[in-house]
Amino acid sequence: MKSINYNSKTILWMGRIIKILCILFLLMDAIMKIVKSPPTIDGSVQLGYPDYDIQGTGIVLLLITILYVIPKSSILGTILITGYLGGAVAIMLRANITGHSYLFPVVFGIIIWILICLAELRIRQLIPFKRKD
Repeated sequence: MKSINYNSKTILWMGRIIKILCILFLLMDAIMKIVKSPPTIDGSVQLGYPDYDIQGTGIVLLLITILYVIPKSSILGTILITGYLGGAVAIMLRANITGHSYLFPVVFGIIIWILICLAELRIRQLIPFKRKD
């Protein structure tokens, strides 16, 4: 099996584009919570959140996203985003949301981890996809 060249221009640009899209999504989610947009308030209240907690959640998400954007703290940001997304899954399951809407945060978390694995040699060394015998 051919190994992945993590330094290829194609991989680097694909990773950058996907990371920018993820960051934009996280920023949009955080800002909509901070400004208390009506659709965000309605959706959060339906999940069982009190409306006075939504703005604080947006501020926390904004801080986590900033950590993710800063290269020196991107690993910590990835871990915290994973926790945030895990909480989203737990709330959706607790609220008994029908369908598979809880899969979005799971897939989003997987994408975030793939991106950090592509960008960080330290992570690839900790979680090798193929072990040397």
